[in-house]
Amino acid sequence: MATRNGKVLRRCTNNESPSACGHSWVPRHKMLKSTGESNQARSWNLSIFWFFTGAVIVFHLFAVFVVLPLYKDGGDRSNFPFPASSCSGNEQRTETSVLKEGEISVSSTSGSIPISMDSIINLNHGDPTMYEKFWRQTGNAAELVIPGSQTMSYFSDVTNLCWFLEPEFAAEIRRLHLLVGNAIAGPDRYIIVGTGSSQLFQAALFALSTSPEVFGHSGGGRPLPVVSSVPYYSSYPAATDLLQSGLFRWAGDASSLKEDDEPYIEVVCSPSNPDGLLKTASVSSNSGKVIHDLAYYWPQYTAITSPADHDLMLFTASKCTGHAGMRLGWAIVKNRDVATRMMKFIEVSTIGVSKDSQLRAAKILKTVSDQYELEAAEDITKLFHFARKTMRDRWQTLRVVIAASDAFSLPVFQPQYCNFMKENTLPFPAFAWLKCERDIDDCESFLRQKHNILTRSGKHFGADAKHVRITFAWLKCERDIDDCESFLRQRHKILTRSGKHFGADAKHVRISLLDRVETFDMFIERLSSVDL
Repeated sequence: MATRNGKVLRRCTNNESPSACGHSWVPRHKMLKSTGESNQARSWNLSIFWFFTGAVIVFHLFAVFVVLPLYKDGGDRSNFPFPASSCSGNEQRTETSVLKEGEISVSSTSGSIPISMDSIINLNHGDPTMYEKFWRQTGNAAELVIPGSQTMSYFSDVTNLCWFLEPEFAAEIRRLHLLVGNAIAGPDRYIIVGTGSSQLFQAALFALSTSPEVFGHSGGGRPLPVVSSVPYYSSYPAATDLLQSGLFRWAGDASSLKEDDEPYIEVVCSPSNPDGLLKTASVSSNSGKVIHDLAYYWPQYTAITSPADHDLMLFTASKCTGHAGMRLGWAIVKNRDVATRMMKFIEVSTIGVSKDSQLRAAKILKTVSDQYELEAAEDITKLFHFARKTMRDRWQTLRVVIAASDAFSLPVFQPQYCNFMKENTLPFPAFAWLKCERDIDDCESFLRQKHNILTRSGKHFGADAKHVRITFAWLKCERDIDDCESFLRQRHKILTRSGKHFGADAKHVRISLLDRVETFDMFIERLSSVDL
């Protein structure tokens, strides 16, 4: 007998179980048996794991090397359980949504190249990927390495009114405008940098609507009407009314504004998005303020007839060099008070603008200017010559296709002398303003549902649905097509933007001409096959 903690314990006899003695040990032969069973179970688990791993690998190899090539080559997809919107390689994954029967599933971006004649062609947005070819040709000329210790501070130049503007970027902006001759940007003008011209547009609305003369006139009571002539850029209404500001409101077509003493803001987009025409302010009143959106006033799109010298001008890197992903724009402002209020808007909303993007943009603009200052440089190494040739070739091809069909029409342009190119030239806008003729009332729906072409309806631009914008051609459906966007979408899988989004009618659509060559070629092939 023994004691533990005051309790009497006894030894176990050979005939007694361990639990009877208060022990929890297990006999040695039992432990060996359990260990053997555990090893056997582990072996079975590993066998099952490797079996399923091998099966998965075999399945993927079969899919990649057998099924996918058949799918890409236009095989019978009814035999394969794969969606029609497959993407390959390192292309951007497309976003899809659940649609009703009869509708089509489309990408929310134009980042993917169509792989077959059944693919959706998205010409709704102006994604400037056609510039990729030029920048690949330049090699490492525009490359930039930013050390980890650089651009740490919020501040770029505390002595400048726009304290978050990088001095190198400002210098290259002034240099490029002087080279091209499209705007006065001397040292007596204030440069305000923004996250794209979209932020600068809102900053300009804020600055102009809070000016002392406006508040002195209206007492800051009613929101200022913001107008633009039809067809206007489809994002103006959304950007103006996004925050439901008490300072300003979207009022639509400039022609609807009465010429009285009430203050207003007019937005002049020249060359116009979507139709590519040069525009001036349409409302003549001393009480109005004007924002000049000159995103497309570059020699690849239109003739540079004289340097613009307006009170407030907006530019963007995306339409100048094609670098939409940098998200950079700049404003050239005459009045210091207006520039200060614009700067304050950006300071409060985003505490400045990315310094990394500004340094990269400075390097890119420097590369563009340097190529023109090198006398031995060939045209293929000059950005504006490369882009102008590309746009000219695309417009010529598009007009040949449109001329062969009585379903569509395009705007007619007149040649002008370009001071930069030193020649008479036609405009080659970034967008095609297409009109559906005949009985197609909704051009956007027609192109989307019938031809898998995504455009933007003229309704978004203050026009009718007969028009669509093709980034950026202003196309009209002729004859009896009332909705050009629906016609192109439903019958030809071409996504455009209806004229309704531009203050126009649905007979028109806007079509992008800035996409990659593969997308443009497939669009031309599909458009030439449109049959009413």
